[in-house]
Amino acid sequence: MAVVNRTPDSFFDRGATYGFDAALAAVDRAVAEGADIVDIGGVKAGPGDEVDVAEELRRVVDLVAAVRDRHPGVVISVDTWRAEVGAAVAEAGADLLNDTWGGPDPELAAVAAAHGVGLVCAHAGGLAPRTRPHRTGYPDVVADVLAHVVAEAERAVALGVPREAVLIDPAHDFGKNTRHSLEITRRLGELAATGWPVLVAVSNKDFIGETLGRAVDKRGVGTTAVLGVSAWLGARVFRVHDVAGARRALAAVRALGAG
Repeated sequence: MAVVNRTPDSFFDRGATYGFDAALAAVDRAVAEGADIVDIGGVKAGPGDEVDVAEELRRVVDLVAAVRDRHPGVVISVDTWRAEVGAAVAEAGADLLNDTWGGPDPELAAVAAAHGVGLVCAHAGGLAPRTRPHRTGYPDVVADVLAHVVAEAERAVALGVPREAVLIDPAHDFGKNTRHSLEITRRLGELAATGWPVLVAVSNKDFIGETLGRAVDKRGVGTTAVLGVSAWLGARVFRVHDVAGARRALAAVRALGAG
């Protein structure tokens, strides 16, 4: 799953794919490098300038339609927590709604069901979108993640989302500190054991940077290590900035498993 953000303030690319043509070119590169899914986002995850529904729609809907026309075989995901945006992008050709904030808009699952598209059910510890945790604590962070994402997944299926189109995501760093994100990674097999396909979005994240003492543009090796461990423990979808590098790392893990 390749990250393509139509945001002027993304933590990683600093707006490099904000322009429509730049975003479309980034999609072309990602597909050429082997991306099966392209995840399009119109709102920066962290705090920043307000992005209302109209602006988010302006950033993502036309891009989804263009990608659908240009790459009919790729799975198009849109990173949004808003039901109104989910409906618009589904009509434009999106296949998957990536609700990284863990369900703050309960109508998003119903939108996915109504349009016959997939849904990513994530965990943010009840944190409001675009806010950072402050002294967050869990008696057992993995137990909290499991309870939330499995309940959200079952709710989505009950609403009519196809079971085979639902994924779960522990959402590293969302409502969590570095210790929590490391613990989730070590115990990722517990999420895989639920039977729901597990998505991991760890690429260049803060928990990797804090663990290694590396700036955001120096976290590639750490990202590759976490991707490899995640794959070995059962993750099946990998949201990344470096598609070609991730493909090589995952091929190595697959070869080890085949042995």
